[in-house]
Amino acid sequence: MGKDEVAEHGEFSAKDYHDPPPTPFFDADELKKWSFYRAIIAEFVATLLFLYITVLTVIGYKAQSEADDCGGVGILGIAWAFGGMIFVLVYCTAGVSGGHINPAVTFGLFLARKVSLPRAVLYMVAQCLGAICGVGLVKAFQSAYYVKHGGGANTLSAGYSKGTGLAAEIIGTFVLVYTVFSATDPKRNARDSHVPVLAPLPIGFAVFMVHLATIPVTGTGINPARSFGAAVILNDEKAWDDQWIFWVGPFIGAAIAAIYHQFILRAGAIKALGSFRSSARV
Repeated sequence: MGKDEVAEHGEFSAKDYHDPPPTPFFDADELKKWSFYRAIIAEFVATLLFLYITVLTVIGYKAQSEADDCGGVGILGIAWAFGGMIFVLVYCTAGVSGGHINPAVTFGLFLARKVSLPRAVLYMVAQCLGAICGVGLVKAFQSAYYVKHGGGANTLSAGYSKGTGLAAEIIGTFVLVYTVFSATDPKRNARDSHVPVLAPLPIGFAVFMVHLATIPVTGTGINPARSFGAAVILNDEKAWDDQWIFWVGPFIGAAIAAIYHQFILRAGAIKALGSFRSSARV
């Protein structure tokens, strides 16, 4: 019998963990704090580094495999580049900004009342600007190969319908954002305190696994900033035509993950209803 079950049966009522209170929808005080702007800068720099390393890996692989089919890091190496960079950057920035590095993650956490609206909006802006700058550096350093090899832009692969591409982005982002919620859940951390979990590790592995599954379909977006930054610098018609898939899909996937974790796994709706009934009896 778990601790929560014991509590429900009345043997003791104290919880060994505490859920943080919901973040205010709009918190004017945080706009006056340096930590708020420091977090935005951290998101900008982290997304810049993420796009620089990953897009450079993609272009380098295509350039090497052009002359030798077995050359380059391969799809497995590309997936490792994305997952590994997320692990490194989330580890480095989690204590400053939360290590979102993805508008879909920020959107999911906003829906779950983990971040305020101003923070969510400015995080997304910083992430998109960081992505543009990161891909811009790639183009500056690899101008000979950049356009020739597609600029690392996300597009729907030949043979797949837009519906299939959208579904791949929804499911892939769901896996990522669900992992973010699970890895940072205070209840889980308290229950499994004897098994220390480094949160960036499962998040990085989630990105790695999703890339393995969906690179052949969409090149794997699951991060609107990543897709947007590459499209802006490449400025290719195909990349812009498919761009909506890499925004709509991740945002839907993030919303489903937030609802699933908060209201089904954590029974947020039932808790809210129970609190309402208790207040009504008083």
